[in-house]
Amino acid sequence: MRERSSERRTSALQRYLPIMAWLPHYRRSWLRPDLFAGLTLWAVLVPEAMAYAGIAGVDPVIGLYTVPLPLLAYAIFGSSRIMVVGPDSATALLSAATIGSLAASGTADYVALTAALAILVGILFLVFGLLRLGWVTDFISHPVMQGFIAGVVLVTIIGQVPTLIGLTATRGDFFQQFWNILGALNEVNAATLIVGVGSLFLLFWIRKHAPRVPAALVTIAVAIMAVTLFDLQSHGVATVGTVAAGLPSLGLPSVDGFSAYRTLLSGALAIVLLGYAETLGSAKAAAAKTGETIDPNQELLALGPANLGAGLSGGFVAVGSFSKTSVALAAKAKTQLGFVITAGLVVLTLLYLMPVFAHLPDAALAAVVIEAMFTLADPAYFRRLWRISHSEFLLAFVSMFGVLLLGVLPGIGAGITLDLLLLIRSASRPRAVTLGKTAGHVFQDLSLHPEGKTVPGLVVFRFEAPLIFTNAAYFVDEVERLASEGDVDTVLVDAEGINGLDSTAAERLLELHDELKRRQVSLCFARVRDPVKDVMRSSGVLDAIGEDHIYGSITAGIKAFKRTHGQLD
Repeated sequence: MRERSSERRTSALQRYLPIMAWLPHYRRSWLRPDLFAGLTLWAVLVPEAMAYAGIAGVDPVIGLYTVPLPLLAYAIFGSSRIMVVGPDSATALLSAATIGSLAASGTADYVALTAALAILVGILFLVFGLLRLGWVTDFISHPVMQGFIAGVVLVTIIGQVPTLIGLTATRGDFFQQFWNILGALNEVNAATLIVGVGSLFLLFWIRKHAPRVPAALVTIAVAIMAVTLFDLQSHGVATVGTVAAGLPSLGLPSVDGFSAYRTLLSGALAIVLLGYAETLGSAKAAAAKTGETIDPNQELLALGPANLGAGLSGGFVAVGSFSKTSVALAAKAKTQLGFVITAGLVVLTLLYLMPVFAHLPDAALAAVVIEAMFTLADPAYFRRLWRISHSEFLLAFVSMFGVLLLGVLPGIGAGITLDLLLLIRSASRPRAVTLGKTAGHVFQDLSLHPEGKTVPGLVVFRFEAPLIFTNAAYFVDEVERLASEGDVDTVLVDAEGINGLDSTAAERLLELHDELKRRQVSLCFARVRDPVKDVMRSSGVLDAIGEDHIYGSITAGIKAFKRTHGQLD
């Protein structure tokens, strides 16, 4: 008995603190690959975190503040041993979109609200996890997600182009920014253009010809050396400037109490939904390679302390990253210990290496962001989607153009709204077909198999969905339409696909039976599932239709019809 109780406690501890499932069993042979993975990830994460800070609208150093505590928190609470949590381009853009209307970028209020947003996101992740709402992202379809990502890619790139080529940043939607850039091309700073485009070229070249080399770190190092050696700052090349070395102070950001958090709520919810979808996708992709099991609800819980840590240390939102997780997989990481090492290296960077970044050109950071966006984009997906489903292509298209025209938050809202409307329409208009008997005595859709044989006076109708309030009217309309075509005497419903029946639909069935009876048309059912039959019985539908009009198979129903009408096979 005591052993069972101990096992249950251990199991619960490992469930809510997954680190306890692997740390006590850590193998010495894992240390070397974890060390290498930690160093490799540091080389990738430092420049990317600083670059993504620019997307979020805060200083590059704040990107580094966003790394250590989220990595440590996820190592303790995350269910994946390999996934990497940290700054992300899409959620950084969502953060900027949320804060941009409340404070001016670069101000103390903006920085404080950015940290407050991360804290609010962390609280929401914890609440969603405790309520076991890991299923919520099922309502964001893949086309909507991909359309949103495509929109984010384009908005992010156009937002970084002025920094890349030495123009003043512009505001407005994607198209307004595009035209503003075209109109200001004569104001481009030549030195900045060379640094920015040169950095972008170097990034792409390294990715293609030396994929094992940390492209972003090398590019930033080269850019710093170029600025220093050629005194490019005197030629108008903007740099990060002096950054005080040291760790951030921990504490709540200085914002206007509860009202500030309330104004951030809609943006925080959008970040939670999309950040969780990206995190879960990254974790599952890693699990497919490692064979481990992912707990979706635990992922929600893990992102809670990760974002609380980010916000309390003055950073911005952190979520699971597919690109950085891919780096960890390529580096043969074994456990989260590798990323704890990364966190330690980032702390050392903040303490001792920040003076190195004083001459880092903003254009090089913009190049890092733009190159990352190219790796995130997937144009081939849209071509595949067009071949598979035009309606889903439209869904992705609306999501993308919503982001481009309306902005990030309204754009994703438009995509999700359209997604839900199509879901409701699909639920209210499920597949409903008439059947005919084909070779081998199989009953199939007559629209696909016109050679199927039918029985004069009898229509066999298949409805492939639970019969509930959303589609009951459609079911009734279809049956009445079939009953009015020609000399129909009986409608036989193949109910195998009807795996549920609610009270609204039961009432509509009674009304349908009365209407068909008035027309002298019989309503029969075949292959009714037991739970559906129970509802039919308790609602009076079975008494109205008659037990003798319920058949175990379509064939039995057809034979009964033929006997009643004196038809011979």
